[in-house]
Amino acid sequence: MDKKAKKILVNTYWSAQGWKSAPTSFAGEEFDYAKSKGMMFDPLSITHDAIIQDIYRLHQEVITKEQVVQAFLHSLSTRQTHLRSILSSWALTVHLPLHTYEERRAVHANTSSCGDCNFNRLMSDDQYTNVDINVLNFERIKWGGIHLNHLLYCWLDLKLFVEHYHSAITVTPEDVHILKQMIQAIEECNEDEGARKLEKRWKDLFPANKHERDVIMEIWGYAGLLVPLDTPRKLRGGSGDFNAVAMWQGEDRYSSSALTYYFGEYL
Repeated sequence: MDKKAKKILVNTYWSAQGWKSAPTSFAGEEFDYAKSKGMMFDPLSITHDAIIQDIYRLHQEVITKEQVVQAFLHSLSTRQTHLRSILSSWALTVHLPLHTYEERRAVHANTSSCGDCNFNRLMSDDQYTNVDINVLNFERIKWGGIHLNHLLYCWLDLKLFVEHYHSAITVTPEDVHILKQMIQAIEECNEDEGARKLEKRWKDLFPANKHERDVIMEIWGYAGLLVPLDTPRKLRGGSGDFNAVAMWQGEDRYSSSALTYYFGEYL
């Protein structure tokens, strides 16, 4: 990743005081440099149907589960946050069929009026016009992603993974050790502990701040690793800090089948 281009992207949206006002346009020498390095982009206009076709192609021709898992594990010790959400982006879209937005309308639209996207917990629109996708890439690099279950984010995440990062990624013994510690921390959770308690248990296991650990839990939620079971909740309520793991509690532990599916060869 080009450090200068990364700095330009981050400085566009973030300062020592936090979020900056979103730009109304993109131009200038710095933007052109970041754009030349594949870090920033012109406003995007694209349809849902075009995104679906490209995602389907990426899954069929380019990206493998093994690459995705290696990227996520590699990010644990290196703190390369931009490599983390590829796990959830892959998981949320790998079973998407080729479809159009109007092909199957959602009966109960929880995330999208598109039936197939709604079924796969993806938020999607029919048309995207002059959308700023730079902010999505900023969030991906800063924390590991925020809009994890948005179709547009998943598509961008998959594309950037293929274009820049997947070819020279290795999993080290340190990464595997961190993974095993993360799993052990889940096993040690009390039955009534929620995601916030798990985040604190993960605090000293790998280099990350609170926001990054929150994102990893959400990634694991969307990937089917941390899933609330159909049992009475012992929590006093869900957490507004989360989406996928808002109702997860320690009693739920983790999905053994999903853990084996993704990380079996490392356990």
